[in-house]
Amino acid sequence: MTLQWVDVGFSELTLEQLYGLLQLRVDVFVVEQNCPYPELDGKDKHPQTRHLLGLDELGHVVAYSRVLAPSLSYPQASIGRVAVAKVTRGQGIANQLIQRAISIAKRHWPNDNIQIGAQDYLRQFYQQHGFVVNSEVYLEDGIEHLDMLLIY
Repeated sequence: MTLQWVDVGFSELTLEQLYGLLQLRVDVFVVEQNCPYPELDGKDKHPQTRHLLGLDELGHVVAYSRVLAPSLSYPQASIGRVAVAKVTRGQGIANQLIQRAISIAKRHWPNDNIQIGAQDYLRQFYQQHGFVVNSEVYLEDGIEHLDMLLIY
């Protein structure tokens, strides 16, 4: 599947893109993972936050991540809300998504490392992209997580 990749700030999102990214995040994190949590945390609209969207041929958001400036979630730049629509999984989209998110972070904050709070079951996926574990496993919203760092 070939996607159109869009990297924008909050004010550059169209209403359709905003609706699509929120729908994907709720579908994956709230419904699929059965995890009610405060999805809208105020970080989306920060002026330095970048939104990476993967759009299918109809313009639907099927992949998403947000890239945060240093000090918004961690002392370092960070990547979060990484999501791929269930119907498009298994096609390498998650690899493309994380590679592009890393590139965005490096472009915007070239002198900083990248920190993530990853779900533990995705540890190996992130390790394949150069992240190393830098915390013990902890529970966040009832799901096992761990912090990981990409040093460059």
